[in-house]
Amino acid sequence: MSRLPFELLLALRYLRPKRTAVSVITLISILGVTLGVAVLIIVISVMTGFDHDLRNKILGFNPQLRIVERGRTIHEYEPLRRLVSSNQYVKAVAPYVLGRVLLETQPANGQAQFDAPILRGIDPNLESRLSTLPNSIVEGKFDLSNGGVLVGTNFAYDKGLRVGDRVLLYSPEELKKLKEKEGKENEKLTLSEYEVRGIFDVGYYDYDAMFIVTSLEDAQELYVLGDSVHGLLVVLKDPYQAPAAAEELSRTLGSKYDITTWMEENGNLLGALVVEKNMMFFLLFFIMIVAALCILSALITFVVQKTREIGMLKALGATDLQVAGLFLSQSGFIGSVGVALGFGLARLALAYRNEFLIFMRRVTGFELFPQSIYMFDKLPALIVPGDILLICGSAFVICLLGGLIPAWRAGRLKPVEALRYE
Repeated sequence: MSRLPFELLLALRYLRPKRTAVSVITLISILGVTLGVAVLIIVISVMTGFDHDLRNKILGFNPQLRIVERGRTIHEYEPLRRLVSSNQYVKAVAPYVLGRVLLETQPANGQAQFDAPILRGIDPNLESRLSTLPNSIVEGKFDLSNGGVLVGTNFAYDKGLRVGDRVLLYSPEELKKLKEKEGKENEKLTLSEYEVRGIFDVGYYDYDAMFIVTSLEDAQELYVLGDSVHGLLVVLKDPYQAPAAAEELSRTLGSKYDITTWMEENGNLLGALVVEKNMMFFLLFFIMIVAALCILSALITFVVQKTREIGMLKALGATDLQVAGLFLSQSGFIGSVGVALGFGLARLALAYRNEFLIFMRRVTGFELFPQSIYMFDKLPALIVPGDILLICGSAFVICLLGGLIPAWRAGRLKPVEALRYE
């Protein structure tokens, strides 16, 4: 004899596939739960992966704090750098020059191309402690000496640049001089020529398409800064302690300096991802509600079909709770199977997500995940146990709630009325 309660045995027996409308509705209910759980897990995991990878890309190329002197460049920056380095939150500090420049390519054949990338002047000796740039060189080498420049992969591709090519850089100051000397034939403007020494790929489209990198000395010369710099870049031991570090450094340095955190610089983008993730969860959760309504419909129909059998069970001594448990077990079983299948389907889809995108691109010729729009070369995903538990647990509870009304109605039936039911 089986040790399972009789109501559970009857529930499993009633759920055996039969050629009835109830069986079809039951299969549709399981399919609805499966798709709802799978879609929710896939979407939430992808959104979480976007947020996680975006933060890593931002923190890998940009600092956690940016310190500038209000209304002017920073002179005598070395004492300030040592003072900031002594803070308990700080891991590394380096000076920087940052701004737009006009770049002109010097192709051997064809017409020169122009663009206005963001130039970042760095100290090559300190950069390995601040960013992943030295380890992100895919062509050439990390060499900024004697007029060397680094460009991103997307920028190099768009402008047809290769390692060894030469480019001209026009700073805003040089463009002003060019305008002032316009029409003066005897005066010539000396332009800064640089050699492409390396091409970097930090894995984020905007950085690879918009930034070029030179040495700090070359950037100071371009912007006619002398020995001053635009500011200091600060890397923290814990990036998420940026607000506390900024507050403490503000008290130390005084009001003449402005300190900006990475969260403030990228707040709109990161906030939009969080809002989108939450909205997607609530919108897609309605798939679960539809599946629960299918369960409700199937069990109501089933209760009506089995009214006489319910009356016999009541006459043989079954309690209201046992009869209700019979139908509640059915909704629990449908929910369990649907959740398990949905979880398995989601894991499979996430494991082969990028292979699927490549296959669809080959078949349709359409790029489903263009890098220029979504910034990443591959579709990111991160499975968080807490999210999985929330999705699967809430889906199971919704399925149980879907069977609650039919179970309550079955448990309330009177034996005499049920046996007389036609």
